[in-house]
Amino acid sequence: MSTQGLSNVRINGVHHLAISTADIKAQIEFFSDVLGAELEALFWMHGVPGGWHGFCRLNDFCSVAFVQLQGNDEIESTVGVTHAGSGAGRSAPGTMQHVAFNVDTHEELLAIRDRIRSKGVNVIGHIDHGMCTSIYFAGPEGLTLEVATSTEAIDPDAWIDPEVVALAGISPEELERYKAPAPFAGEGGAVPQPPLDPSKPHLNYPPQRYEQVLAMSDDEITKLSSYAEPPVQV
Repeated sequence: MSTQGLSNVRINGVHHLAISTADIKAQIEFFSDVLGAELEALFWMHGVPGGWHGFCRLNDFCSVAFVQLQGNDEIESTVGVTHAGSGAGRSAPGTMQHVAFNVDTHEELLAIRDRIRSKGVNVIGHIDHGMCTSIYFAGPEGLTLEVATSTEAIDPDAWIDPEVVALAGISPEELERYKAPAPFAGEGGAVPQPPLDPSKPHLNYPPQRYEQVLAMSDDEITKLSSYAEPPVQV
């Protein structure tokens, strides 16, 4: 595979945000009726027996997704642990504190606030944060949600606070590296799987199964685990 034409590989947007649910119908109802996001996919989750996967469209290449698995309804939701409860609330490290969706203009922000309130859902704001203007509200199963709009790109010189940088333990050298990550053009997919390093982040598979998966080639994973056909042939 050629890397010709690639000068820097980096993430450039959100493809989908997956939210765990015990009531996928209620989530779809809320995101379609209250927020206007069209249901675009609902199918058996690939490679996960008994799991359902749903997608509501934000744009052609960005969705909010839902995952309903057997036993989700047996897991207790606890504000301050699994859920923050508000944009200022605490939750366990690695959990979703809140999610902010985008609209392009202030007029659209007020219009989406009207839409949400017209469905009987309370909304706080708008609040001007300088870098963006936001409204806040709740979704089913304790979701903390925001809709925001920005008029211009964030200026790092204005919005990276030296006091917070120091409190976070970020050195001047690290700060420069974070602001300007090293470019990477890729190697056409030729970089091999690294050895399992316990100090790195890992998926929560059963240990023996995880080691087996990591030992497989990329081609084997693609061949054995891909589900490219939609559930309905059109």
